[in-house]
Amino acid sequence: MLIRSISGLRGIVGEADGLSAEVVARYAASFARYNDYKGTVAVGYDGRLGGTRFYEIAIDALVASGCDVYALGMVPTPTVMFAVETKPEIVGGIIITASHNPGEWNGMKFIAETGLFLDADENKVLWDIVDSGGAQSVPPEDYGEEVDGRDFIELHIQAVLDIPFVDRGKIAARNFRIVLDCVNASGSRILPRLLHSLGVADVIELYCDASGIFPHRPEPVPENLISLKEAILREKADLGIVVDPDADRLVLIMENGEPFIEENTIVLCTEHVLKHSPRGQTVVVNLSTTRAIEDIAEKHGAKVIRTAVGEINVAKKMIEKNAIIGGEGSGGVILPMVHTGRDSLVGVALCLSALAEFKGTISQKKKELPHYEIVKSKIELQSQEQVREILSAIEKKFSSKAKSINHEDGIRIDFERSWLHARASNTEPIIRIIAEAPTREEAERLIEDSKL
Repeated sequence: MLIRSISGLRGIVGEADGLSAEVVARYAASFARYNDYKGTVAVGYDGRLGGTRFYEIAIDALVASGCDVYALGMVPTPTVMFAVETKPEIVGGIIITASHNPGEWNGMKFIAETGLFLDADENKVLWDIVDSGGAQSVPPEDYGEEVDGRDFIELHIQAVLDIPFVDRGKIAARNFRIVLDCVNASGSRILPRLLHSLGVADVIELYCDASGIFPHRPEPVPENLISLKEAILREKADLGIVVDPDADRLVLIMENGEPFIEENTIVLCTEHVLKHSPRGQTVVVNLSTTRAIEDIAEKHGAKVIRTAVGEINVAKKMIEKNAIIGGEGSGGVILPMVHTGRDSLVGVALCLSALAEFKGTISQKKKELPHYEIVKSKIELQSQEQVREILSAIEKKFSSKAKSINHEDGIRIDFERSWLHARASNTEPIIRIIAEAPTREEAERLIEDSKL
């Protein structure tokens, strides 16, 4: 089965109706037509097994369609986005990746000329081209050229090092000892180089061999990170860093082996950037991100704008409002001065700079941040027609106590110190419900009260 969504294309490799060489070639050629067979396309892959061949097939299909190609090799998704956004001749990008899906999956993410992922309308145009069989080859004399784009790794690293909020001297002075888990995928080469360039004293590479063989399930959640926790404690490290296969998500594990929690990552980065910026800045996050962002923004005279869930929604609003930083509570940090996409490299540099200035441990820093508890649940649906009925009933139940109600993405109900967000899933027949409050008991009570 092939899954097409706002996140691109994914499928299991080897299944009859899964991802195949023919599918990759067809979608790459269709992307060439989407770009009117003009300009240069940046292409990379996340390193998982089989990705090299799909990467080569995508390049061949683009070249045979008349497009020039920057071949970036094994790189994070944010490196491809950085390339598209910073090089005027690049009109789009393709990254061969299935993000955090298990190793039997692979896929394609498509990047527009802006350096952002294709939005819903742009994706529809591309899908229509694919489904109509409208892509076509050009005569050999009109073939494009493949250009070595592997230097974008160094360009990306340098852009991160140039962030004015990053102090390499302070980072070096802390003599950080860090365990790094890149699940043997795209972060395996770029992240160790970045850490050494930042002045990290000791980088312990746990799974960074770039083999594409995942040592554990690649989604960076606590139950998949047991070996990282053990390594942190064994090596007496200051923290652990883990990324997913295409390295757009960042997860930190504290020196005691416990998760820092991704919600705190965007809070820590936002606090550090606002602390070193003039007052009056704008921060953009989605409706399901912790309200600790508002606490930090208020302290530094900044304004918070919230969007529907989805990186593209956050990124587009950041451009519109000229936001200085933004992201999502899933470990995605966006700093437009580098590029307008989630970037684990940016997150690493900002977090290490913040910790270097703090001078204490990361667990001590966590205690200093505004604290809330998030609880997640879901409601199973028998049909999509139930969505409006259920959301309407939730709104009616809480409306008398609400401080404000937002209908941009499902329904978000804000109270004095807590909130509830209910929205239909884009991928499953469920309504996702998230509640946040100062205590877990209060958040759980909101969840229970939302169930009809």
